[in-house]
Amino acid sequence: MQRSENERIPFSDAETMFAGFSKDDFIELAHCAGDFMLAIDENNIIRDVAMNGKDHQLANRWIGEKWVDTVTVESRPKIERLLDSRHGPDTTWRQVNHRDDGDDVPIKYRTIKPEKGPWTIAIGQDLRAMSVLQQRLLKTQQSMERDYLNLRQTETRYRVLFDNISYPVLIVDAVNLQVQQANRALHSLMNAAPGSLDGKGLTALVDDSYRDHLVAHIGAASVSSASEPIEIQLAGRSDKVKLAMSAFRQSGKQFWLVNIDDGEHRVPNRPSDSYILDAVEKMPDAFVLANHKQDIVVANRAFAELVQAGSVEQLIGVSLNRFIGRPDIDLNLLRKQLKDHQNVRNFSSVANDLNGGEEPVEISAIMIEREQSLFGYSVRAIGRRERDLPRSDQELRSVDQLTELVGRKPLKEIVRESTDLIERMCIEAALIHTSDNRASAAEILGLSRQSLYSKLHRHGIGNLADKD
Repeated sequence: MQRSENERIPFSDAETMFAGFSKDDFIELAHCAGDFMLAIDENNIIRDVAMNGKDHQLANRWIGEKWVDTVTVESRPKIERLLDSRHGPDTTWRQVNHRDDGDDVPIKYRTIKPEKGPWTIAIGQDLRAMSVLQQRLLKTQQSMERDYLNLRQTETRYRVLFDNISYPVLIVDAVNLQVQQANRALHSLMNAAPGSLDGKGLTALVDDSYRDHLVAHIGAASVSSASEPIEIQLAGRSDKVKLAMSAFRQSGKQFWLVNIDDGEHRVPNRPSDSYILDAVEKMPDAFVLANHKQDIVVANRAFAELVQAGSVEQLIGVSLNRFIGRPDIDLNLLRKQLKDHQNVRNFSSVANDLNGGEEPVEISAIMIEREQSLFGYSVRAIGRRERDLPRSDQELRSVDQLTELVGRKPLKEIVRESTDLIERMCIEAALIHTSDNRASAAEILGLSRQSLYSKLHRHGIGNLADKD
């Protein structure tokens, strides 16, 4: 059974418990209960204010005013109910909004009025920090919902494109050779019901006499990407088809993209041919494919718009270092992570356009294993999202602490402390950016390892015995 907000369990012997408490002790108890205490006279005018917080200037403006006149219009009935003793004491906490230079300051109050005496004490809890957190949570949730919607829309586009390709194509798990997805054309070719091929083994789709030939081709394709298509006979069919396989990775797992040429449709020989280019071209996010030298091989229109290029053709052969992050730093860091994990998600960087502008971006990347590796980058602009989100509480507190030093310390000392704060924040950001790889963090900060370790020790960040 839930208790109501006003249900209480008092001390069994309150007189004994509070016998030794002084007036100052009771005031301290009141301070523990809230951030504001207002002393209100019989005319409902605020005569004195006590606060735990730092906003003395705000509270001092209320002295001499009627309590009801310090709040917004919709909060006035709540104040009137808190002050109305005709129906007995109001033990309910009520949230009101004070007016402050056009902004609303949310505070939750309850009142205490003694049986004898003209004064009413209002104890208030400052809800501004909670309001900021709620707004930040709401904006983050809205941003996640927008990203989820974009993901669902992109997934739907890819599924429609895959299913409407005119030639037979399927995706196979490289470990167990199980069909993950087959398009409509393959089901039609095999005279199978839609979706019935998903989950079957690849060898089960081939005539028994050609299965050894298929297994040998898979072995050859695993070693070299330049293997030629093979002729096989599908199960239940008398004519032969050409089968071509190419490997790709997703979420750390390897798959085969299998194209089947039945002689009636034009089939691309490589995954970078027209059907994939059409899909990439229609992506809402920027996409770029670079070779082992990081020269651009393929880019879509969204990437051309991001870097403000006149056309996609203008970008072919240009070094991607020109457009992504700091030259020879961000891309090298991405390549190191790709070699370890095969894919990278939500890597924070900036996109540099041809006009000298910058745009914050998130990059997801894959490495395509070939004789000379290829690197695919999906680039999403996040500038609008970052502008929507308010600054973190840590940033606000740090700025407030520094500005409070004005008048207490010389400007030179304040500047030095500001520099230390910025240096610490940059080092922490670099460590997060590089997944706590201190060698890479030192590189993107332009520091030697020894200098970075010295600053880590000075700021008390991390454990210096950790691995790089």
